[in-house]
Amino acid sequence: MKGDRRFFSAQHDEIKKGKITDIYFLKTMKILENLKLKDTPVKAEIFAGEKGIFCGLTEVLNLLEDSECKIYSLKEGEKFSKKEVVMRIEGKYSEFGLHETAILGILASSSGWATAAHKCKKAAGDKPVVCFGSRHVHPSVAPVMERAAKIGGADGVSCVLAAEILKTKPLGTVPHAAILIAGSTGKIAKAYDRIMPKDEPRIILVDTFKDEAEESLNIARILNKKLDGVRLDTPKERGGVTPELVHEVRKRLDLEGFSHVKIFVSGGLNPEKIRILGEAGADAFGVGWYISAASPIEMTMDIKEVAGIPVAKRGRIPGITENKRLKRIK
Repeated sequence: MKGDRRFFSAQHDEIKKGKITDIYFLKTMKILENLKLKDTPVKAEIFAGEKGIFCGLTEVLNLLEDSECKIYSLKEGEKFSKKEVVMRIEGKYSEFGLHETAILGILASSSGWATAAHKCKKAAGDKPVVCFGSRHVHPSVAPVMERAAKIGGADGVSCVLAAEILKTKPLGTVPHAAILIAGSTGKIAKAYDRIMPKDEPRIILVDTFKDEAEESLNIARILNKKLDGVRLDTPKERGGVTPELVHEVRKRLDLEGFSHVKIFVSGGLNPEKIRILGEAGADAFGVGWYISAASPIEMTMDIKEVAGIPVAKRGRIPGITENKRLKRIK
């Protein structure tokens, strides 16, 4: 409708202006300004509610780029333990207090996604993991999620904008839609080979119409040495991708001289399934829901020093928490 927002996501300038903050921070600023205390020098710490992989630092730095605050932090991609201080901010409260909501949200969500991707990559070992999670989140945060997945250990991303941000190439083949419209996997395979650049891997989806093993052999016979891999994305209505299916496809390809053809699996994967399917012969994995649906890792900010005096709310220890892993970032 005319005059309404087309999308309900916050714009960059709205985040910078503090418009997504919790209202009580606006009230706090108004009260502190009235008391002439808004520029009080403080030291604030952010600690994690559980262990994980740290991510989101770059956006926090961009958020506070115009401030004179000092920031000490873990680096993106580093592991952290439960209750560990992952970041310390030192400066006038007026320069960052309004942004507490945004800072914690950035770190919580990004670290959650990065941690999920790390678990998948750990299960896959040296086999590639590609993040396919954009369809499961709001489009405004899809690039944030896929960037976090890459920081966490994913070897690639499918979201075009995420790839642009990461200065890498987006990865993916074709969906079932293309094959359904064409009416033939073979027809799509031939067109894909004819149209796509030579450096684009020829990986073809093989579960649309026929038995996966049968279709894999059909496509291998069509593209022969040019076929880099087949993708198994069998829906749960048909039992999903199983170790037995992967094993059969691998054996049948090998028996006909197509040992060079890799098996890429996707659809409902998690670390346990990745481990099992990898042992059965899968060569690469596309992970969507497990990464995109990862719960944010709770992040909490505490003021631990005010005007040089150690302080803390009840239940916490006054004064900064020593963590030698924190490095001066800003």
